[in-house]
Amino acid sequence: MAPIIGKKAAPTKAKKKALSFVIDCSKPVEDKIMEIGSFEKFLVDKIKVNGKTGVLGDAIKVTRDKTKVTVTADTHISKRYLKYLTKKYLKKHNVRDWLRVIASNKDRNVYELRYFNIADNEAEDEE
Repeated sequence: MAPIIGKKAAPTKAKKKALSFVIDCSKPVEDKIMEIGSFEKFLVDKIKVNGKTGVLGDAIKVTRDKTKVTVTADTHISKRYLKYLTKKYLKKHNVRDWLRVIASNKDRNVYELRYFNIADNEAEDEE
């Protein structure tokens, strides 16, 4: 028999690596400005999966440590979306004026909550 031309073997799909993002809330939690439990609940309630909020299923897991919230996703979720939700939480609790969300210099998948540098702004105003 002649070999069949034009048919290719089906490519095997490689399992996607789970994406893991960390939001470091150590400074505001130590100063008791925000509660890490309420932030975790906010993320669980607000993260959208296939256009629906509050239905994470097995695709996305939100866990917390003492000062960090970790979001692990088997499906696609953008880091920018987590930043958006974090800013929304800060605005809801009226601390957006004092805190900002910054990507960490050390690790690509880490956001940090830091205070605005008010001392620098006051020095500029005096000049």
